[in-house]
Amino acid sequence: MELFNSELKVVNIGLESFRQGLNDSGVKSVQAQFKPPLSTETELLAKAAKNAARVDRANGKALARILDAKPALVGMGVALDTIPGMKRDLILHAGPPVTWDRMCGPMRGGIMAALMYEGMAKNPKEAERLAASGKIKYEPCHEHGAVGPMAGIISASMPVFIVKNEAGSNYAYATQNEGLGKVLRYGAYGPEVIERLKWMEKTLFPALKAAIESLGRIDLKSMVAQALHMGDEVHNRNRAGTSLFYRAIAPAVITTCPDPETAAKVLNFVNGNDHFFLNLSMALSKASLDAGRGVKDSSVVVVMARNGTDFGVQLSGTGDRWFTGPAEVPDALYFPGYTKADANPDIGDSAITETNGLGGFAIAAAPAIVQFVGGSAADAVSYTMAMYGITAGENNIYKIPYLNFRGTPTGIDVVKVAKTGILPFIDTGVAHKDPGVGQVGAGVLSAPAEPFRKAFEAFAKGL
Repeated sequence: MELFNSELKVVNIGLESFRQGLNDSGVKSVQAQFKPPLSTETELLAKAAKNAARVDRANGKALARILDAKPALVGMGVALDTIPGMKRDLILHAGPPVTWDRMCGPMRGGIMAALMYEGMAKNPKEAERLAASGKIKYEPCHEHGAVGPMAGIISASMPVFIVKNEAGSNYAYATQNEGLGKVLRYGAYGPEVIERLKWMEKTLFPALKAAIESLGRIDLKSMVAQALHMGDEVHNRNRAGTSLFYRAIAPAVITTCPDPETAAKVLNFVNGNDHFFLNLSMALSKASLDAGRGVKDSSVVVVMARNGTDFGVQLSGTGDRWFTGPAEVPDALYFPGYTKADANPDIGDSAITETNGLGGFAIAAAPAIVQFVGGSAADAVSYTMAMYGITAGENNIYKIPYLNFRGTPTGIDVVKVAKTGILPFIDTGVAHKDPGVGQVGAGVLSAPAEPFRKAFEAFAKGL
């Protein structure tokens, strides 16, 4: 009888809408944040649980390598001469492997722009025919130590940043950021796109290359740590990161440029592009995560990448194998005149930042981003807090002021994802689904379940 004489409190484990009647009646209730496991293979879940100690030790080893990485910008070069395995008839793209016939509109548009930029086609029609002819080869950036935002296109003549993990001597590569709007990485290929790329090759690249060489190296890891304290998460918001990079590079540009006019144009370009640091944040994340590859029995994710058709992941303990599923359309704030019906499914290698404990995983440091979809600062904190439940540890350098300088959740554990049903949270830009249009918005989404389910099941079978 004591139960009926005390205040009634309810834990709701069903649909959240079930609480409405309780709320209307003034009954106190809480919602259980329960999700079913991703995998229905109970034997594999049990096998993973049985081997949990061994997996945890392996994950500790992989995470230590990732956290100990020291990514630094050490130079620049032309893709053909710099990226391992690069060839003139090869174009690198974002995400897992994909053939021309399955490529989305933005990726096709980016490839067409690259072929015109390389002088291999005179106009979009010629570029499209050549791209579909079988004479051009396509491979993921990730399979060449590189990363690219959105379509992620890298062709032979494009200049790239060289980022070295000074703790492990592995390298990562990324192109220079073009800015927002109608740009190659969003699938645009108009004359203004090619003209900007040529200016970046002939003017921006030599100036930055000389400046970096004069400095010797730029510590990118400490730069990201500072940017997190200044309101960035270094995926969708890079204003602080770009400002810090500008401060580091500006004196060297001024002293190494052949004339003041060129120096001014170069610095104005960097200063006018808040996203300039994005490509560097991706390369430093790639260099850090590649250090954690190849650890036997490790379920730590070292790649999340999207090609606009498929979403793919790779694990430390399963080699170079891709696990894929359909990419999904983000929830976004769209530019005037565009809606979700215009949007391409999620695309780009930039989720490497989330994989490294940045981006959506650090969004509590940059709550302004959730305004893209009508969210609040509390939502940003909730997104980050949820990610602690699926990661192997916390970052020792990247910390969030609002969480009392707690380290960002780092080292996505595919076993934890499979057990909890919690999926990685990503913030992203949105490209138009048709080639030639460009960016139409920015937003957020959770990674799709299928790649993680496949990755977990393959990993568990291999234990």
